[in-house]
Amino acid sequence: MKLFSWYGRIPLIYRNLGAFVLGCAAGVIIYKFGNCLGENGLQKTVDILSPFGTVLVNMLKMVVIPIIFFSLIYGAASLPVKTFGKMGLCVCAWYFFTSLYAAVFGSVFALLFDPSISSAQELAGGLIAQVEGMKSANTGTGSVIVNMVLGLFSNPFKALADGNFLPVIVFAIMFGLAARVVLDSAEDSRTREIVSRLLDNIEAIQKAVFKMVDWVMAYFPIGIFALTACNFAVYGISLFQSYLQVALCVICGIMLMLLVCYPLMVALICRVNPFPIMWKLREPILTAFVTRSSAAALPVSLKTAANKLKVKGELANFTLSLGATVNMDGVCIHLPVFAVLAANLFGFELTMNQMLVIVIGVVFASVGAGGVPGGSIFLLFMVLESLKLSPGQISTVIALALGINPLLDMFETACNVAGDNIGTFVVGKKLDMVDKD
Repeated sequence: MKLFSWYGRIPLIYRNLGAFVLGCAAGVIIYKFGNCLGENGLQKTVDILSPFGTVLVNMLKMVVIPIIFFSLIYGAASLPVKTFGKMGLCVCAWYFFTSLYAAVFGSVFALLFDPSISSAQELAGGLIAQVEGMKSANTGTGSVIVNMVLGLFSNPFKALADGNFLPVIVFAIMFGLAARVVLDSAEDSRTREIVSRLLDNIEAIQKAVFKMVDWVMAYFPIGIFALTACNFAVYGISLFQSYLQVALCVICGIMLMLLVCYPLMVALICRVNPFPIMWKLREPILTAFVTRSSAAALPVSLKTAANKLKVKGELANFTLSLGATVNMDGVCIHLPVFAVLAANLFGFELTMNQMLVIVIGVVFASVGAGGVPGGSIFLLFMVLESLKLSPGQISTVIALALGINPLLDMFETACNVAGDNIGTFVVGKKLDMVDKD
């Protein structure tokens, strides 16, 4: 009992970090010596560990749709329509600005770093078969954007069941605004009472879901250990050595965004010391890093915004729920690197017009990444098609990306979630919706 009591007193962030480090070490050991355990020993070990990680991801997916749905309704209904309109405009403008900045920054950084891989065909050969099954999911830049816009207005109950975030977001915001309009314009007390009771019930459901999140977070160290150990057991470190230049380009770009660009934005816009703010975001960033899902990190981001950043709930509910789906700064840095890599692999120069198409395409396509692990791979098809590559060339680059994606996805998702939280804080400061400590 003393051991459990001591363990419970350790802050969750340190338990998670410890689980991550132990998972890395265990994964490398399994990768090196797993087959010493007998025939298919490595795979059997991974099969034993992987359900513990899958349980964590599934639990987070279980609560994320209710959180997005009820948080957006409550957030949209909590403010007068005029105030909400100003807040919504600020949030959307911020997300568009940071995504555009990240895409330009990633493109310039990629051109300066100029990544290339020798013997690319040999490295990609074992993975090209996986690409063939993904091609049907890609229908080109124009079709993807058109389908995304049309998909905003689909059956919300089907979208809830399918875990399709964008229609849920649109319906929840419209429902919340409609409830607020009815509340403000109702002439009889009974209508106001009914709508107020409805919003009170939604708030109560939201609080109950957050209590579920507390229970899920208690399981975090076990899930993090299993996820990390399985990743390193399957991929090891030797695979990443072959992609070292590409990995360094993406990771360095993302780390500069995290450690330099975001703090500068906070310092210049909010006139506060940015580093205490960044330190407060360590828990949602680590959660995003391990789970590789912006949506899965949303519950932790909401608790951090309320308890540490002191952002008012109506703003945080809206900005973080929206950002988990539409704000993908890490993706905007990641994808241009592979465009430059493709140009180096196949011996052609990228023109300014091509880079402009890549930047614009990445910004708009990132809205549809969906906040799920590995979503950037499908967007890479669009980027490569805009370069007029042949199907064989696209397959080679996608296969290379598949090989290193588990590692890069961790960093880009951490950047995505940091951007959501920074955007929430900055908009909150400008709209005076951050409580003073």
